[in-house]
Amino acid sequence: MRGHYADLWQAVARALPDRTAIRTIDGETWTYARFAREAGALAGTLAARGVVPGDRVAILLYNRPEFLITFFACLAAGITPVPLNFRFRAAEVTALLDDSQAKVLIHPTSLSGVAAEAVERAAADVTLVAIVDDATPPPPGIPWTEAVAGEDPLPEATPDGTELWIYTGGTTGRPKAVRWDEQDMFEVQMFATYSLSDLPWPQTLDEAVAVASDPATPHIVNLPLAPFMHGTALTTSMNTLTLGGTVLVTSSARLDAEAALRFANQAAATRVIVAGDAVTIPLVEAAERLGVGLPTVTSVMSSGMRFSPESKRRLHALGDLSIFDLLASTEGGGFAVTTTTGVDDLPGRPRLFPTAVVLDEHRNEVQNRPGSLGVLAQRGALPLGYHGDPEKTAETFPVIDGVRHVVPGDWVRVEDDLHIEFLGRGSGVINTGGEKVYPLEVEEALLTHPAVADVVVLGAPDPRFGEIVTAVVERADDVSADELLAHVDTLLAGYKRPRHILFRASMDRTPTGKVDVGSLRAEVVGDRAHQDRAHQDRAHQDRAIKDTALKDTAQKGSA
Repeated sequence: MRGHYADLWQAVARALPDRTAIRTIDGETWTYARFAREAGALAGTLAARGVVPGDRVAILLYNRPEFLITFFACLAAGITPVPLNFRFRAAEVTALLDDSQAKVLIHPTSLSGVAAEAVERAAADVTLVAIVDDATPPPPGIPWTEAVAGEDPLPEATPDGTELWIYTGGTTGRPKAVRWDEQDMFEVQMFATYSLSDLPWPQTLDEAVAVASDPATPHIVNLPLAPFMHGTALTTSMNTLTLGGTVLVTSSARLDAEAALRFANQAAATRVIVAGDAVTIPLVEAAERLGVGLPTVTSVMSSGMRFSPESKRRLHALGDLSIFDLLASTEGGGFAVTTTTGVDDLPGRPRLFPTAVVLDEHRNEVQNRPGSLGVLAQRGALPLGYHGDPEKTAETFPVIDGVRHVVPGDWVRVEDDLHIEFLGRGSGVINTGGEKVYPLEVEEALLTHPAVADVVVLGAPDPRFGEIVTAVVERADDVSADELLAHVDTLLAGYKRPRHILFRASMDRTPTGKVDVGSLRAEVVGDRAHQDRAHQDRAHQDRAIKDTALKDTAQKGSA
């Protein structure tokens, strides 16, 4: 079925006006009727400001109701919603505003400084819409309460050709917008929406509304603990609304694991979206500390990041739940999934989705030949490509034997029965807790410091985040690691900041300028281990000194 999200959400709002669509951690709710009403008002406000179908609206928000309302309004009006990373600094936001040519930027007042500076630097005029979330005065623009106060109805039908863009740094180097026709996105998500819930696939809008309205359809209460700006949290929430379910939002830029756990149980969450170990570890630690579980949760989803068997084991201990660990990309959706229903299934093996294939070096399909090596590819409904980069689009979305594919660059080894072993990505991208960091960008930021002569940025293994950003630096002058980190903090988002810096007298580059990245990574790992041991030794010494002091005090007291 090809359909429009906004048309279906409107139809669900008419059929189930009083059902809760969104609930915040502090208890405020949006019924489907309110959800549709505020989306219509926002669409009217955008139209009054000259935003027309095909224009872009940038969303600089963490998980808040306004994010989903903006998405609804934009899709219904044929406007392209463009989520931005709320951790970006002003210069990074400006670059994406200019790249997308956004007409509007929606932001919380807690990010007013970043938003105002970004818009001031932008090449074209950008209207600001501010949501009050703290005491920071908003910059000149439209207050959100005013933007959703009108009575404009939503457009009756979404224009064909409506797009949504998701910026990704995963396989594309610097962030590029992956352009999805939203009907293609709807088609791609049919498996996740219906099959994962054991529901029949509808063929028409009326059938889809009937599925959402059927008392036999399980009511999904989805708690995304990964940010909406990433594909999995956003698409699973969109799919939840398609089924007439409820999306829970934490309304916070940072994860409060204990608060999230309590929210999940108070709101009877049935599905939780995590970001691999980066979210799961603090969540299970909070549950173990508080002595509570996740009794209503039936499924947990994650994609595209480290999710260790040990974290899954601890998560399974919290309730009778299934874990879906997706191998996915913004460019192609899900390629494979590792499903575990309990500890006996661990560690689990990823199995290809029906539309995924494995291509060898000659671009022959080898997914049915165990032992073969190849790259993952996807067929079927795919993105239109990368905005403004036809060369990269042609490279990543090749036509093979007359069929368009997406090939992000993930290498795998084929096992039996369409199972695969993931080997890694050919590019040097660093995946740190689900955030993609392109080394060149961090290297360029470090090289702007006058004391840096040469630098190599790479990913080092980390038990929680999968990888952490590390830097090997050749100094031109005296400078400390803290000084370099403070410098990077002024230029890049916090997650791009190196967690470890190793100083080297020389990078030992070859005459062609190349370095032995493997050797440098081994040095970084060894240096980190040495520092960790030194830290532990100091901690042991401090404890021994304290213990001795306590014994002396006790002896003096007894005397």
